[in-house]
Amino acid sequence: MSGLSVGRGLAYLGIAGAAWGTAGAAASLVFSDSDMGPVALSFWRCAGGFLLLLVVRLLRAHRAAASVRTERTERVAVSLPRRSRVLRITVTGVALAVFQTAYFAAVEATGLAVGTVVTLGAGPVLIALGARFALGERLGLGGICAVGGALAGLAVLFVGGGDAAVRPWGVAFALVSAAGYALMTLLTRWWGRDGGTDASDTTVWAFAVVSLCLLPLAAVEGLVPHTAEPARVLGCLVYIAAVPTALAYALYFAGAAAVRSATVSVIMLLEPVSAAIIAVTLLGEELNTATVAGTLLMLAAVTGLAGAEARAARGRRGGVGAG
Repeated sequence: MSGLSVGRGLAYLGIAGAAWGTAGAAASLVFSDSDMGPVALSFWRCAGGFLLLLVVRLLRAHRAAASVRTERTERVAVSLPRRSRVLRITVTGVALAVFQTAYFAAVEATGLAVGTVVTLGAGPVLIALGARFALGERLGLGGICAVGGALAGLAVLFVGGGDAAVRPWGVAFALVSAAGYALMTLLTRWWGRDGGTDASDTTVWAFAVVSLCLLPLAAVEGLVPHTAEPARVLGCLVYIAAVPTALAYALYFAGAAAVRSATVSVIMLLEPVSAAIIAVTLLGEELNTATVAGTLLMLAAVTGLAGAEARAARGRRGGVGAG
């Protein structure tokens, strides 16, 4: 994945963002049908994602064992010192644990739409600041407009959403989740700039770290839920582990290593867009003018910045070719 093009990275991030938007809806169903808490749900999500990704990785390694191209890729991946690989995986896993657990806590406390929008609405601001001061990535006019559009969408949602839908503890959890998300995104981009990051390796073992971190807390909260709908709850858990976790995070880590951090954060605003649609159409949450306006502003920000990133990538390729 280290040689991923910007265009493909944008596509991966778009798919991942749309898939992430379904996680909150499935989590809402689990919460309504059982007494499972957010920490236990996050544990099962990450543990299931780890097992699925590990199986896929082992199958791919077995099929490609005789391939010269795969052997070269593996040599590049293992060239990183063991201590550095362990540090990267551990820090990514801890940031992911904070991001996921705090997000589910926000969904439980203040609802799917608000919890998702606050998490990924605050994310672009934190990531833009971090990318500017830590990575030297300038937003440019398009980036400033995109982040401004995201903030405007968030402001419209809060102003017009009403007090009943916004609970302080839920907002606090969402902001903590945004901080974990920002750290994870910035580090992925930092490590991916040298072209030597193995996204699949990081994804698999980061979920192992998350599972170990969450296991004691999940055991205290209760690993096995009490429910009158065991098949439905199990189906939701399997879906959460497979689609918005194993699939989406594999695509996210690959795309985030190839695309600027601020662009990543805005592209991932596809999550609240898809989450808002699901919340209204399937979960019966209220649709109002503020929700529509905020969603449209965020969608415009995603479209605008993705286009700017793709044009910049084509310009860089053209400049290299001309030289």
